[in-house]
Amino acid sequence: MSTEKDIEEGVEFIPKFDDNGLITAIAQDSQTGQVLMVAYMNQQALEITIQTGYGTYFSRSRQKLWKKGEESGHVQKVEQILVDCDQDCLILKVTVDAGQCHVGYRSCFYRALLKGNTNKNLEFIGDMTYDPKKIYDQKS
Repeated sequence: MSTEKDIEEGVEFIPKFDDNGLITAIAQDSQTGQVLMVAYMNQQALEITIQTGYGTYFSRSRQKLWKKGEESGHVQKVEQILVDCDQDCLILKVTVDAGQCHVGYRSCFYRALLKGNTNKNLEFIGDMTYDPKKIYDQKS
């Protein structure tokens, strides 16, 4: 069994999955540092990502694996995987060719809470990079 010291200071990769078997994975543009999205990985998604070099995640809503870009074509080429101190969160430094958000923005973080705004309104800070209606099947 691994000790806290092994996890925090050792060189062995010992990812700590939560009670649902998931670990948080943050995708970050390797060139700009922009945070693109936050998703989750189970052990299988993590292994596939490591083996193929492309971001693969676990969908909590669909309860299945999904390779980023399998529908849109906007894949994530993983350049580096960073592991936090207690190995319960990952940052995937990725190279991307287009928007990463399913609603058409480069990043899923395309809005910000206005500073000092007591109404808690959001401000758009990102620009759309593609038309999602032209990529995804429109389901009713």
